Amino acid sequence: MGKKLDAIKGKNDLEKEYAIEDAITMIKDSPVAKFDETVDMAINLGVDPRKSDQMVRGTVVLPHGTGKTVRVLVFAKGDKEKEATDAGADFVGAEDVVEKIQKGWLEFDKAVATPDIMGLVGKLGKVLGPRGLMPNPKLGTVTFDVGKAVKEIKAGKVEYKAEKAGIVHVPIGKLSFEGDKLLQNAMAVLKSVTKAKPSTSKGKYIKKITMSSTMGIGVKIDSTKLKVA
Repeated sequence: MGKKLDAIKGKNDLEKEYAIEDAITMIKDSPVAKFDETVDMAINLGVDPRKSDQMVRGTVVLPHGTGKTVRVLVFAKGDKEKEATDAGADFVGAEDVVEKIQKGWLEFDKAVATPDIMGLVGKLGKVLGPRGLMPNPKLGTVTFDVGKAVKEIKAGKVEYKAEKAGIVHVPIGKLSFEGDKLLQNAMAVLKSVTKAKPSTSKGKYIKKITMSSTMGIGVKIDSTKLKVA
């Protein structure tokens, strides 16, 4: 795999910035692994996440999904339990699920909860919090509209949050996706991140964008050529 990656690097100028369409073509034409790699976009922002008023965080529903099957757990009771099940939730429950998680069960990727049950879910903070699995009202995962929340997650809703260095990492699909679908997913992410710009952020907001596959090359994107409405 190392020799293959070196050969790909040798054929491409990785110091140059490319139009986003060309970057996608380069990545699709340069597979390294035998599995269907995830395509990831890293956006370096002109913010200081250490300051609370410059944190960039949000969600976006990718038009063509992530290419990954997401297992959704919903903490709910009564009618909301049925609503979650009808929407496609993989696991639904309340006290029984909390007890199961306390015993070590974590076979789910996203969690949603109704507001009235968060007191119960709060007991799992030390388990779910560090893993990024805790329902959060800011991300739309603490809501009475559990049906909508489940459908959005299943359709390809992804979360993003700026790291300490001000970089946002977001998956935009699989290498097997058609180029146009990766492009549309990427533009949806860029529009969302642009919209999330803090009012206190001064100077250039989107400083650098790099796109890469799981095991492959990283390609720099020329942000000056992007038309993000």
